Amino acid sequence: MDAVGSPRFAPRWLELRERADAAARAPELLHPLRARLSAHPSPDGLVIRDLGCGTGSMARWLAVRLPGPQRWTLHDHDPDLLALAARRMPGSAADGTPVTATTMRGDLAGLTAADLTGTSLVTASALLDLLTLDEVEGLAEACTRAGVPVLLALSVAGRVELTPADPLDGALTDAFNAHQRRADQGRALLGPDAIEAAAEAFERRGAAVRLMPSPWRLGSAESTLIDPWLRGWVAAAQVQRPELAAEAAGYLQRRLEANAAGELAVTVHHTDLLALPGGGG
Repeated sequence: MDAVGSPRFAPRWLELRERADAAARAPELLHPLRARLSAHPSPDGLVIRDLGCGTGSMARWLAVRLPGPQRWTLHDHDPDLLALAARRMPGSAADGTPVTATTMRGDLAGLTAADLTGTSLVTASALLDLLTLDEVEGLAEACTRAGVPVLLALSVAGRVELTPADPLDGALTDAFNAHQRRADQGRALLGPDAIEAAAEAFERRGAAVRLMPSPWRLGSAESTLIDPWLRGWVAAAQVQRPELAAEAAGYLQRRLEANAAGELAVTVHHTDLLALPGGGG
């Protein structure tokens, strides 16, 4: 889960979270995905589109876990992130065959089935909560019409557990979730409702959908990630409910001190989704 107010798209933030992301992603979804891809082989290898790629962490995690030559197209709005993602792509797949990448800058909202012609797989990570219902429906429509499998990782689930517990945890969680569902420039973001909306959208179009939990489990070894996440989480909650500000200041100080002392543990719940058009898998 990303806290609005944290540097979500800054390379430093994306680098901080990459290890936690990799540990959280659900490897159980790779077996049915590999089976689907091997059942529909392409003579030129896999063609994979990574939507909202950021620094390319999803591609770095997945490319080395899939066999066969791969051609990735990395999509993002930010040209600097695209350049960084392309530079950091692995050079070989799980079986040592080559992996290459190109970049594409632009808006994902208009993606169509025609755009996905020849595509073997669509992936995204930590993206769904930024989309509207219409955008999720459009993504499902494009992918199912094109018959392309979809792996969407690390979608926020709206649940956070902090240990030790604090009486303000629940109020801040509720306020943060409400902020995730905010209207942004006229777009009603789905936030933690996105994963359910996506599952329903794909299933309604005949896809077989599998969901697996993919929580961040952060302890003292991840204190450098907990610090900015916690600051952004509390800041977003206060934006949504300004009346929490007085209590939240003390809360944040207590939590930061506990984190610095190695005494804070955080579980941030996410869900991974695999959709196989046509009911395969």
